[in-house]
Amino acid sequence: MGAGTQALAYLVRAVPPRCSAAPAHCTTTGQSLGRHTASAPWSPGVSKLTPMATQPFSGRTIAVPESREIEVFAALLERRGAHVIRCPLVAIRDAPDPAPVLEWSRRLAAAEFDDLILLTGEGLRRLISCMERHEPELKPRFVAALAGVRTVTRGPKPAKALRELGMKPEIAAVQPTTAGVIASLTGLDLRHRHVGVQLYGTEPNRPLVDFLEAVGATVATVAPYVYADAADELAVRSLVDQLREGAVDAIAFTSSAQIERLIAIASEEGAKAALANTLVAAVGPVVADTLRRHGIEAHLTPEDSFSLKPLTRALEEALGLGPPHCDESATRST
Repeated sequence: MGAGTQALAYLVRAVPPRCSAAPAHCTTTGQSLGRHTASAPWSPGVSKLTPMATQPFSGRTIAVPESREIEVFAALLERRGAHVIRCPLVAIRDAPDPAPVLEWSRRLAAAEFDDLILLTGEGLRRLISCMERHEPELKPRFVAALAGVRTVTRGPKPAKALRELGMKPEIAAVQPTTAGVIASLTGLDLRHRHVGVQLYGTEPNRPLVDFLEAVGATVATVAPYVYADAADELAVRSLVDQLREGAVDAIAFTSSAQIERLIAIASEEGAKAALANTLVAAVGPVVADTLRRHGIEAHLTPEDSFSLKPLTRALEEALGLGPPHCDESATRST
Protein backbone atom coordinates (compact mmCIF):
# COMPACT_ATOMS: atom_id res chain seq x y z
CA MET A 1 0.00 0.00 0.00
CA GLY A 2 1.49 3.39 -0.97
CA ALA A 3 2.21 6.11 1.56
CA GLY A 4 -0.69 8.22 0.32
CA THR A 5 -3.16 5.39 0.86
CA GLN A 6 -1.70 4.54 4.27
CA ALA A 7 -2.39 8.11 5.32
CA LEU A 8 -6.10 7.68 4.66
CA ALA A 9 -7.35 7.18 8.20
CA TYR A 10 -10.11 8.64 10.30
CA LEU A 11 -9.73 10.19 13.74
CA VAL A 12 -12.36 8.04 15.37
CA ARG A 13 -15.10 9.05 17.72
CA ALA A 14 -17.05 5.84 18.27
CA VAL A 15 -20.80 6.34 18.04
CA PRO A 16 -23.22 3.46 18.63
CA PRO A 17 -25.62 2.59 15.79
CA ARG A 18 -28.87 4.49 15.68
CA CYS A 19 -31.23 3.01 13.13
CA SER A 20 -34.80 3.67 12.12
CA ALA A 21 -37.06 2.14 9.50
CA ALA A 22 -36.54 3.14 5.88
CA PRO A 23 -37.24 1.94 2.33
CA ALA A 24 -36.95 -1.74 1.48
CA HIS A 25 -34.11 -3.36 -0.44
CA CYS A 26 -31.25 -1.50 1.28
CA THR A 27 -30.53 -2.97 4.70
CA THR A 28 -28.04 -2.55 7.48
CA THR A 29 -26.65 -5.27 9.70
CA GLY A 30 -29.80 -7.10 10.72
CA GLN A 31 -32.01 -4.01 10.36
CA SER A 32 -33.80 -1.85 7.83
CA LEU A 33 -31.78 0.99 6.33
CA GLY A 34 -31.79 3.87 8.77
CA ARG A 35 -29.67 6.74 10.02
CA HIS A 36 -26.37 5.76 11.54
CA THR A 37 -23.90 8.43 12.54
CA ALA A 38 -20.45 7.92 11.08
CA SER A 39 -17.55 7.84 13.50
CA ALA A 40 -16.18 11.15 12.24
CA PRO A 41 -16.06 13.17 9.01
CA TRP A 42 -13.50 11.68 6.64
CA SER A 43 -10.20 13.50 6.39
CA PRO A 44 -6.61 12.45 5.68
CA GLY A 45 -4.55 11.98 8.80
CA VAL A 46 -2.99 9.46 11.10
CA SER A 47 -5.02 7.20 13.33
CA LYS A 48 -4.56 7.86 17.05
CA LEU A 49 -6.37 4.75 18.17
CA THR A 50 -5.07 1.81 20.11
CA PRO A 51 -4.81 -1.25 17.80
CA MET A 52 -7.58 -3.84 18.11
CA ALA A 53 -6.71 -6.90 16.07
CA THR A 54 -10.16 -8.45 15.79
CA GLN A 55 -12.49 -5.43 15.42
CA PRO A 56 -10.68 -2.89 13.24
CA PHE A 57 -13.99 -1.47 11.95
CA SER A 58 -15.63 -1.06 15.34
CA GLY A 59 -17.89 2.00 15.24
CA ARG A 60 -17.63 2.28 11.46
CA THR A 61 -20.46 2.39 8.91
CA ILE A 62 -19.60 1.01 5.46
CA ALA A 63 -21.99 1.01 2.49
CA VAL A 64 -21.84 -2.02 0.19
CA PRO A 65 -23.49 -1.63 -3.26
CA GLU A 66 -22.29 -5.09 -4.36
CA SER A 67 -24.92 -7.55 -5.62
CA ARG A 68 -23.70 -11.07 -6.44
CA GLU A 69 -21.30 -11.42 -3.50
CA ILE A 70 -22.96 -8.96 -1.15
CA GLU A 71 -23.24 -11.40 1.75
CA VAL A 72 -19.63 -12.54 1.36
CA PHE A 73 -18.40 -8.94 1.39
CA ALA A 74 -20.71 -7.92 4.24
CA ALA A 75 -19.49 -10.85 6.32
CA LEU A 76 -15.85 -9.84 5.78
CA LEU A 77 -16.67 -6.38 7.12
CA GLU A 78 -19.00 -7.45 9.93
CA ARG A 79 -16.46 -9.90 11.32
CA ARG A 80 -14.23 -6.89 11.78
CA GLY A 81 -16.90 -4.92 13.61
CA ALA A 82 -18.41 -2.85 10.80
CA HIS A 83 -22.00 -1.65 10.67
CA VAL A 84 -22.84 -2.58 7.05
CA ILE A 85 -25.41 -0.90 4.84
CA ARG A 86 -26.40 -3.42 2.17
CA CYS A 87 -27.69 -1.54 -0.85
CA PRO A 88 -27.19 -3.55 -4.07
CA LEU A 89 -27.40 -0.96 -6.83
CA VAL A 90 -27.50 -3.37 -9.76
CA ALA A 91 -28.47 -6.97 -10.36
CA ILE A 92 -26.81 -9.36 -12.80
CA ARG A 93 -29.24 -11.28 -14.98
CA ASP A 94 -29.04 -13.68 -17.90
CA ALA A 95 -29.20 -12.22 -21.38
CA PRO A 96 -32.92 -11.82 -22.15
CA ASP A 97 -32.54 -13.68 -25.45
CA PRO A 98 -30.49 -16.89 -25.13
CA ALA A 99 -30.37 -17.50 -28.91
CA PRO A 100 -27.28 -15.34 -29.68
CA VAL A 101 -25.50 -16.77 -26.64
CA LEU A 102 -26.18 -20.34 -27.75
CA GLU A 103 -25.19 -19.62 -31.35
CA TRP A 104 -21.83 -18.19 -30.21
CA SER A 105 -21.37 -21.19 -27.89
CA ARG A 106 -22.02 -23.60 -30.76
CA ARG A 107 -19.31 -21.86 -32.77
CA LEU A 108 -16.80 -22.34 -29.96
CA ALA A 109 -17.88 -25.97 -29.54
CA ALA A 110 -17.27 -26.45 -33.27
CA ALA A 111 -13.67 -25.24 -32.82
CA GLU A 112 -14.22 -22.08 -34.86
CA PHE A 113 -12.16 -19.93 -32.49
CA ASP A 114 -8.40 -19.90 -32.09
CA ASP A 115 -8.42 -17.62 -29.05
CA LEU A 116 -10.93 -16.76 -26.33
CA ILE A 117 -10.75 -13.58 -24.25
CA LEU A 118 -12.66 -13.83 -20.98
CA LEU A 119 -13.28 -10.43 -19.42
CA THR A 120 -15.24 -11.69 -16.38
CA GLY A 121 -15.73 -14.88 -14.43
CA GLU A 122 -19.45 -14.20 -14.35
CA GLY A 123 -19.54 -14.35 -18.13
CA LEU A 124 -18.08 -17.86 -18.39
CA ARG A 125 -20.38 -19.14 -15.66
CA ARG A 126 -23.40 -17.63 -17.42
CA LEU A 127 -22.39 -19.25 -20.71
CA ILE A 128 -22.31 -22.64 -18.98
CA SER A 129 -25.62 -22.08 -17.19
CA CYS A 130 -27.28 -20.93 -20.44
CA MET A 131 -26.31 -24.22 -22.09
CA GLU A 132 -27.42 -26.24 -19.06
CA ARG A 133 -30.88 -24.68 -19.21
CA HIS A 134 -31.51 -24.45 -22.95
CA GLU A 135 -29.22 -26.95 -24.71
CA PRO A 136 -27.58 -29.29 -22.18
CA GLU A 137 -26.13 -31.56 -24.85
CA LEU A 138 -23.97 -28.62 -26.02
CA LYS A 139 -22.09 -28.23 -22.73
CA PRO A 140 -19.74 -31.27 -23.02
CA ARG A 141 -18.71 -30.26 -26.54
CA PHE A 142 -18.21 -26.66 -25.45
CA VAL A 143 -16.00 -27.62 -22.49
CA ALA A 144 -13.96 -30.03 -24.61
CA ALA A 145 -13.39 -27.35 -27.27
CA LEU A 146 -12.57 -24.77 -24.61
CA ALA A 147 -9.61 -26.90 -23.53
CA GLY A 148 -8.15 -26.55 -27.04
CA VAL A 149 -8.51 -22.77 -27.33
CA ARG A 150 -5.83 -20.30 -26.27
CA THR A 151 -7.50 -18.48 -23.38
CA VAL A 152 -6.77 -14.93 -22.26
CA THR A 153 -8.14 -13.66 -18.93
CA ARG A 154 -8.61 -10.17 -17.57
CA GLY A 155 -7.98 -10.53 -13.84
CA PRO A 156 -8.39 -13.27 -11.23
CA LYS A 157 -12.13 -13.90 -11.55
CA PRO A 158 -12.20 -15.31 -15.10
CA ALA A 159 -9.10 -17.33 -14.23
CA LYS A 160 -10.98 -18.77 -11.24
CA ALA A 161 -13.96 -19.63 -13.45
CA LEU A 162 -11.62 -21.51 -15.78
CA ARG A 163 -10.11 -23.42 -12.86
CA GLU A 164 -13.61 -24.54 -11.88
CA LEU A 165 -13.63 -26.35 -15.24
CA GLY A 166 -10.20 -27.86 -14.63
CA MET A 167 -8.34 -25.39 -16.86
CA LYS A 168 -6.10 -22.37 -16.50
CA PRO A 169 -5.50 -19.39 -18.78
CA GLU A 170 -2.62 -19.43 -21.21
CA ILE A 171 -2.31 -15.64 -21.08
CA ALA A 172 -3.19 -13.54 -18.03
CA ALA A 173 -3.48 -9.80 -18.60
CA VAL A 174 -0.66 -7.78 -17.06
CA GLN A 175 -3.35 -5.58 -15.48
CA PRO A 176 -7.04 -6.53 -15.08
CA THR A 177 -8.20 -3.91 -17.56
CA THR A 178 -8.86 -3.70 -21.29
CA ALA A 179 -5.53 -1.89 -21.65
CA GLY A 180 -3.90 -4.76 -19.78
CA VAL A 181 -5.40 -7.32 -22.15
CA ILE A 182 -4.23 -5.31 -25.16
CA ALA A 183 -0.73 -4.98 -23.67
CA SER A 184 -0.57 -8.75 -23.13
CA LEU A 185 -1.54 -9.41 -26.77
CA THR A 186 0.64 -6.73 -28.33
CA GLY A 187 3.46 -8.34 -30.27
CA LEU A 188 1.65 -11.63 -30.87
CA ASP A 189 0.82 -12.58 -34.42
CA LEU A 190 -2.99 -12.48 -34.51
CA ARG A 191 -3.37 -12.25 -38.29
CA HIS A 192 -6.17 -14.48 -39.63
CA ARG A 193 -6.96 -15.76 -36.13
CA HIS A 194 -10.57 -16.07 -35.01
CA VAL A 195 -10.98 -14.54 -31.57
CA GLY A 196 -14.00 -14.95 -29.32
CA VAL A 197 -14.56 -12.17 -26.78
CA GLN A 198 -16.85 -12.59 -23.78
CA LEU A 199 -17.98 -9.09 -22.94
CA TYR A 200 -18.40 -7.27 -19.63
CA GLY A 201 -22.18 -6.98 -19.48
CA THR A 202 -23.35 -5.49 -22.76
CA GLU A 203 -20.47 -3.00 -23.06
CA PRO A 204 -19.18 -3.55 -26.64
CA ASN A 205 -15.56 -2.79 -25.65
CA ARG A 206 -14.66 -1.05 -28.89
CA PRO A 207 -11.03 -0.39 -27.83
CA LEU A 208 -10.36 -4.13 -27.55
CA VAL A 209 -12.32 -5.10 -30.67
CA ASP A 210 -10.71 -2.31 -32.70
CA PHE A 211 -7.24 -3.44 -31.57
CA LEU A 212 -7.91 -7.04 -32.57
CA GLU A 213 -9.32 -6.10 -35.95
CA ALA A 214 -6.43 -3.69 -36.59
CA VAL A 215 -3.89 -6.50 -36.17
CA GLY A 216 -5.76 -8.80 -38.56
CA ALA A 217 -7.97 -10.90 -36.27
CA THR A 218 -11.62 -11.78 -36.88
CA VAL A 219 -13.67 -11.05 -33.77
CA ALA A 220 -16.92 -12.57 -32.46
CA THR A 221 -18.35 -11.18 -29.24
CA VAL A 222 -20.91 -12.58 -26.81
CA ALA A 223 -22.84 -10.93 -23.99
CA PRO A 224 -24.16 -13.70 -21.73
CA TYR A 225 -25.50 -11.38 -19.01
CA VAL A 226 -26.92 -7.91 -18.50
CA TYR A 227 -27.09 -5.45 -15.63
CA ALA A 228 -30.45 -4.40 -14.24
CA ASP A 229 -31.59 -2.14 -11.42
CA ALA A 230 -31.64 -3.80 -7.99
CA ALA A 231 -32.59 -1.56 -5.04
CA ASP A 232 -35.58 0.65 -5.78
CA GLU A 233 -35.05 4.35 -6.41
CA LEU A 234 -36.39 5.45 -3.02
CA ALA A 235 -33.91 3.19 -1.22
CA VAL A 236 -31.00 4.51 -3.30
CA ARG A 237 -32.03 8.10 -2.57
CA SER A 238 -32.08 7.24 1.13
CA LEU A 239 -28.50 5.97 0.82
CA VAL A 240 -27.52 9.19 -1.01
CA ASP A 241 -29.04 11.22 1.84
CA GLN A 242 -26.97 9.32 4.40
CA LEU A 243 -23.83 9.84 2.36
CA ARG A 244 -24.55 13.55 2.04
CA GLU A 245 -25.16 13.86 5.79
CA GLY A 246 -21.81 12.26 6.61
CA ALA A 247 -23.46 9.23 8.19
CA VAL A 248 -21.34 6.73 6.23
CA ASP A 249 -17.60 6.29 6.84
CA ALA A 250 -16.90 4.52 3.54
CA ILE A 251 -18.56 3.18 0.42
CA ALA A 252 -16.88 0.36 -1.50
CA PHE A 253 -17.68 0.14 -5.22
CA THR A 254 -17.03 -3.21 -6.89
CA SER A 255 -18.30 -2.56 -10.44
CA SER A 256 -18.69 0.35 -12.83
CA ALA A 257 -22.40 -0.41 -13.19
CA GLN A 258 -22.93 0.50 -9.52
CA ILE A 259 -21.48 3.95 -10.12
CA GLU A 260 -23.61 4.52 -13.21
CA ARG A 261 -26.78 3.58 -11.30
CA LEU A 262 -25.93 5.94 -8.44
CA ILE A 263 -25.33 8.78 -10.88
CA ALA A 264 -28.48 7.96 -12.87
CA ILE A 265 -30.52 8.56 -9.72
CA ALA A 266 -28.55 11.27 -7.92
CA SER A 267 -27.03 13.03 -11.00
CA GLU A 268 -23.29 13.46 -11.43
CA GLU A 269 -23.15 16.60 -9.31
CA GLY A 270 -25.44 15.07 -6.70
CA ALA A 271 -23.27 11.99 -6.43
CA LYS A 272 -20.10 14.08 -6.15
CA ALA A 273 -21.64 16.13 -3.35
CA ALA A 274 -22.92 13.04 -1.55
CA LEU A 275 -19.50 11.35 -1.66
CA ALA A 276 -17.53 14.42 -0.62
CA ASN A 277 -17.38 13.49 3.09
CA THR A 278 -17.09 9.73 2.63
CA LEU A 279 -14.06 7.58 1.92
CA VAL A 280 -14.60 6.20 -1.58
CA ALA A 281 -13.04 2.79 -2.25
CA ALA A 282 -12.77 1.05 -5.63
CA VAL A 283 -12.07 -2.66 -6.05
CA GLY A 284 -9.73 -2.07 -8.99
CA PRO A 285 -8.52 0.33 -11.68
CA VAL A 286 -11.52 -0.15 -13.99
CA VAL A 287 -13.91 1.00 -11.27
CA ALA A 288 -11.53 3.82 -10.26
CA ASP A 289 -11.41 4.99 -13.89
CA THR A 290 -15.21 5.06 -14.06
CA LEU A 291 -15.33 7.21 -10.94
CA ARG A 292 -12.68 9.52 -12.41
CA ARG A 293 -14.66 9.96 -15.63
CA HIS A 294 -17.44 11.41 -13.49
CA GLY A 295 -15.10 13.72 -11.58
CA ILE A 296 -14.90 11.51 -8.47
CA GLU A 297 -11.56 10.29 -7.13
CA ALA A 298 -11.26 6.92 -5.41
CA HIS A 299 -9.40 7.44 -2.14
CA LEU A 300 -8.13 3.88 -2.20
CA THR A 301 -7.75 0.91 -4.52
CA PRO A 302 -5.90 -2.33 -3.73
CA GLU A 303 -2.45 -2.26 -5.30
CA ASP A 304 -1.84 -5.83 -6.37
CA SER A 305 -5.00 -7.94 -6.45
CA PHE A 306 -8.46 -6.67 -7.24
CA SER A 307 -11.03 -8.68 -5.30
CA LEU A 308 -12.97 -8.47 -2.04
CA LYS A 309 -10.25 -9.60 0.39
CA PRO A 310 -7.60 -7.10 -0.80
CA LEU A 311 -10.29 -4.40 -0.83
CA THR A 312 -11.16 -5.25 2.78
CA ARG A 313 -7.49 -5.08 3.78
CA ALA A 314 -7.13 -1.67 2.07
CA LEU A 315 -10.17 -0.43 4.00
CA GLU A 316 -8.57 -1.70 7.21
CA GLU A 317 -5.47 0.36 6.57
CA ALA A 318 -7.55 3.46 5.89
CA LEU A 319 -10.27 3.06 8.52
CA GLY A 320 -9.16 0.33 10.87
CA LEU A 321 -7.92 0.30 14.41
CA GLY A 322 -5.03 -1.99 13.67
CA PRO A 323 -2.84 -3.40 10.88
CA PRO A 324 -4.31 -5.46 8.05
CA HIS A 325 -4.83 -9.14 8.61
CA CYS A 326 -6.15 -12.01 6.52
CA ASP A 327 -9.26 -14.00 7.41
CA GLU A 328 -8.47 -17.51 6.19
CA SER A 329 -12.06 -18.70 6.16
CA ALA A 330 -13.00 -15.76 3.96
CA THR A 331 -10.06 -16.51 1.70
CA ARG A 332 -11.52 -19.91 0.97
CA SER A 333 -15.01 -18.62 0.34
CA THR A 334 -14.37 -15.93 -2.30
